[in-house]
Amino acid sequence: MRRNVLFLQGPVGPFFSLFAQDLESRGFNVFKVNFNGGDSFFYRRNRTIDYRGKLKDWAAYLERTLQNRDIGRIYLFGDCRAYHRIAREVAERVGVRVFVFEEGYIRPNFITLEESGVNGNSPMLEKPIRFDREEVEPTREFLHPKSVFLLTAVYAILYYTAATLKRRKFRHYHHHRAFNPVTEGARWILSAYRKMRFKRKERHMLSELLPQFEGNYFLCPLQVHCDMQVSAHSGFNSIEHFIGEVIDSFIKHAPANKAIVFKHHPLDRGYTDYSLLFENLISENGLRGRVFYVHDVDLPLLLKNAQGTVLINSTVGMSSLFHNTPVKTLGTAIYNLPGVTYQGSLESFWTDSGDVSKRAYHQFRQYLVERNQINGSLYKPFPGVSNAAGLVWSSETLNTEHTYDEFRQEPVERPNLRVVAGLDVDSTSTDLSQDDHSDEWRKSA
Repeated sequence: MRRNVLFLQGPVGPFFSLFAQDLESRGFNVFKVNFNGGDSFFYRRNRTIDYRGKLKDWAAYLERTLQNRDIGRIYLFGDCRAYHRIAREVAERVGVRVFVFEEGYIRPNFITLEESGVNGNSPMLEKPIRFDREEVEPTREFLHPKSVFLLTAVYAILYYTAATLKRRKFRHYHHHRAFNPVTEGARWILSAYRKMRFKRKERHMLSELLPQFEGNYFLCPLQVHCDMQVSAHSGFNSIEHFIGEVIDSFIKHAPANKAIVFKHHPLDRGYTDYSLLFENLISENGLRGRVFYVHDVDLPLLLKNAQGTVLINSTVGMSSLFHNTPVKTLGTAIYNLPGVTYQGSLESFWTDSGDVSKRAYHQFRQYLVERNQINGSLYKPFPGVSNAAGLVWSSETLNTEHTYDEFRQEPVERPNLRVVAGLDVDSTSTDLSQDDHSDEWRKSA
């Protein structure tokens, strides 16, 4: 197996810097590409390169770097970002493995680390999963650390501020969402205000909802407005589009004694508010008292008392199954499997949602934990855990996969390496280590 690995973009905050420290303690040499000032602010280790070229030059530049540095694997966060989509294509072409971090399939105590891709790009979608496996003892889980929301908000503000201060240096950088520190900071402040406001406003919502509709309403969790899993792995072009389709089906096919509750995504509070949209839909279609739009009502309680859950491909689907609430997905989701989720149409789901197979769910959950779920957080290390990133490796399979072993064979064909001449790309590198190949790294940059 090859010792050198390359990091691309990680989540906002110091997670990639901490994880690099962990990988180095496991025998790897870690290199990192920074694409903007926010990336470089949170990653201040050696063996880094600032890529300042254009997006159209990124594929050729990356291929040259992978070959010249004998990179064996890439780690990145979010496989739908433009730079990362290109990186996955290049890596496949030159025989480099790609490992993708993402928010956990199982929330809130896990993060995802999966090879090749996640969600709609997951290789699990191409492989049938058997549910006749022998039952195993569940892995002990550490609980999610507290106060993560505030810490994430601070990281986001720092990230966008640093990116703006160095915008001239990274003048060709192409971001996957709005890129203004003032705007982003204001949205996080607005989010905190709305969190308090809606929590107070909705404090009696459950006491009004449950006496009328307990076990007789459907929950519809909304995803973030710019969620790439929606745009890339569903037939919906926006959250508004999804809301309209669900409401239309509910009106036409749900019995008159049923209700539906739409829950706003907590990380989208500062960006969107669909109150006016719902007010218009409710008034126009005579749905007063049957359609509810909430922000901060307790999600587990909503799931526990619902008849079913309708969503695109949110990981709330896994939480719904945990609470024995049937799930209907309208997009591509790794958990949308026969025996686990409802396989019929949305129209029939309103009247015949069926039951959850607890055995199939628990086996699927354990399957995930063993193969691509790490007990940990992307934003705050678990206290009491010895490694820098505060991660608890959920299985020996995962632990071994991300530990260097010079005698272990990689499952991809190693290419015939050659030093490739450079392109005229505006980039700089820093490598203060005494690594034997540091000069080559500078040349490849």
